[in-house]
Amino acid sequence: MRFFLILLFCTALPLILAGKAQACGEDTRCMIGDRHYYIAMPAGHDGRSRIPALIFAHGLQGTAEGTMQNPRLRRIADDLGVAFIAVKSAGVSWSQENAPRTARGDGVKALAYFDAVRKDAIRRFAIDPDRIVVSGASTGGMMTWGLACHRSGDYAGFIPMSGTFWAPVPRTCSRPVASIIHFHGDKDQTVPLEGRAVAGTRQGSVPDALEMYRQFGRFKAAKTVASADLRCQNRRNNGGDILGFCLYDGRHSFRSENIRIAWEMLRAAGRL
Repeated sequence: MRFFLILLFCTALPLILAGKAQACGEDTRCMIGDRHYYIAMPAGHDGRSRIPALIFAHGLQGTAEGTMQNPRLRRIADDLGVAFIAVKSAGVSWSQENAPRTARGDGVKALAYFDAVRKDAIRRFAIDPDRIVVSGASTGGMMTWGLACHRSGDYAGFIPMSGTFWAPVPRTCSRPVASIIHFHGDKDQTVPLEGRAVAGTRQGSVPDALEMYRQFGRFKAAKTVASADLRCQNRRNNGGDILGFCLYDGRHSFRSENIRIAWEMLRAAGRL
């Protein structure tokens, strides 16, 4: 009997240790190959109920650790009751088509990384695959636009902030049409609304990107919504998708509170 118990323990121990090694979360990297991400479930989550998720892409030279430690982003995610996923570029910035040489890399691999993160997070955690939203700021906002154009069917909506495509803006995107709500500071000089030359290439024009998507998604005339902090032009199409463009008085920055505003717009439209 003693021999049997010892044998059982020795057999189970590697499995127990393997389970611990695979555990990940807000303090431990979730590894997918040689890449990683972090995830935090909202306070009070029961570990079983499937909930929405917010994936956030950092800006130039950012990190997933830094994103996860952002108290304002974490508070927004907790308030919304959603899983918060912090992702990391392969280099100092997200690899994208037409980007400067230091960040050009292989844009297909960047998309594949998000594919892998989405699949892995759904497998490991209680996340509703139909209610995942992507957001990001600066070059993370550019990555968000890239996902909206090439992976629209995988996500419930996109919230790019202070970033758009590298020029030239694509002529069209992949279907289905996505819901996109873009935020930008009206005095942004790092990623100006009309773009600027950077290291032999050029940032795309935000108005051009919005116009391309307006035509692509057959969005109707804009309705103006103004508040003390935002000036928004919101469009809808016959499918119920949203194309929003919100300006605020400011430079190159992002406001985590705008994620809450966009989230409520997506929820009201039935996307969440």
